[in-house]
Amino acid sequence: MKKNDKSEGKPKTLTTQGGAPVPDNQNSLSAGERGPLLMQDVHLFEKMAHFNRERIPERVVHAKGAGAYGTFTVTNDITKYSKAKIFSEIGKKTELIARFSTVAGERGSADTVRDVRGFAIKFYTEEGNWDLVGNNTPVFFIRDPLKFSDFIHTQKREPHTNLRSQIMWWDFWSLVPESLHQVTILFSDRGIPRGIPHMNGYGSHTYSFINAKDERFWVKFHFKTMQGIKNFTQQEADEIAGKDPDWTTRDLYERIEKGNFPKWELSVQIMPELEAESYRWNPFDLTKVWPHKDYPLIKVGIMELNRNVSNYFAEVEQVAMDPSNKVPGISYSPDKMLQARTFSYADAHRYRLGVNYQSLPVNKPKAMVSNYHRDGHMRFDGNYGDSVIYEPNSFSGPQQNTSFKEPPLKISGNADAYNQPTTDDDFIQPGNLYRLMPPDEQDRLVQNFVNSLKTVPKFIQERMLKHFHKADSTWGDRVAKGLGI
Repeated sequence: MKKNDKSEGKPKTLTTQGGAPVPDNQNSLSAGERGPLLMQDVHLFEKMAHFNRERIPERVVHAKGAGAYGTFTVTNDITKYSKAKIFSEIGKKTELIARFSTVAGERGSADTVRDVRGFAIKFYTEEGNWDLVGNNTPVFFIRDPLKFSDFIHTQKREPHTNLRSQIMWWDFWSLVPESLHQVTILFSDRGIPRGIPHMNGYGSHTYSFINAKDERFWVKFHFKTMQGIKNFTQQEADEIAGKDPDWTTRDLYERIEKGNFPKWELSVQIMPELEAESYRWNPFDLTKVWPHKDYPLIKVGIMELNRNVSNYFAEVEQVAMDPSNKVPGISYSPDKMLQARTFSYADAHRYRLGVNYQSLPVNKPKAMVSNYHRDGHMRFDGNYGDSVIYEPNSFSGPQQNTSFKEPPLKISGNADAYNQPTTDDDFIQPGNLYRLMPPDEQDRLVQNFVNSLKTVPKFIQERMLKHFHKADSTWGDRVAKGLGI
């Protein structure tokens, strides 16, 4: 940051692009404290829509990635929780494409940097595409989408130097204590996976299952690597970045070419709908996990990657993972980050690839598509010929089918921008995670924090130390000693 940017003068009032003052830039409008978001939150949608258009032509986030095709095979019966046909019988196979990526770097950046990894899967089901868009971590840095573009800006480049700045990272994280859980994972050994096959994947968000009786369950998805967790040390990763910045991409491609197909076991955590009201943590808070002793893992099936793409641009660069792609039996939740992403991802694809992006071969569903969307840039199919273009109509056009209607979602509360204040709960899970680590991993975690924090101003260091101490006093003392504070 510029040294002369530390003015103590009165800040200007934040406004929308139209010049209207913004009363709350930290909390989205929702129907009740845990309720879904409101379309009338024009500030939120303006931020997301503008953010999606800041970079061309590569993705704003997850720009560099590797991908491959594969299959998902059901091994256990979960039909009492979900009526989705992908889970309908043991042994059923579904084709898929998966994409794995770093988050912050550009397309030419190194694979082995310390960063969260995207873990996204498009399942080509008989009921349409189901896209599960997650990461290699079960949580995220923030729980309200109004902060998302601001957070990602801290991971990008400063306008005056065109360099990435650790001061931006730590300034933001120190002012957003809810991020500590994800930051702890990021600076742990798992912050630099030893290739895609050796990392777990998570849906991260809370989703919902709906069964044939129209009963709703809250669900979290876990993909556990069957190759075992392996990670690089910081020194190893730095050396590889200098020699082969595409190491991860190369590793995945070569494994599949040799027939060494990586596999993951999919398990779910299931929470009955009404238990969300009394659970000790907000189950829709993306900065929290559900402890396995509360909701044990239930095995579902095996994902195997077994075919490389034939053209990177057509099949990996143009694949459009989108959480708004869902199928009957799988749906959303009041998770505010998920609610925003159902808009933001599709909006980003329309901008980056064009309004007809879902007709591209890699994105095209195996199921029949019938609707009234017409025309638009790069319409390269028959555009539905001379079929009727409006609804309702008297000419056998596609119609709604109420049998697929979901059960009503109970919500309550006044529409407002609800502040989700920092509480001790934001420090309990990071502290538990630290105490679960073996001593040698704790040592590396502390040293990673020290190495990064020593590059930032002391007042930011002191702000972060308060968070570490709240999570675990020993942890805080060790980082403070390393920083000489």
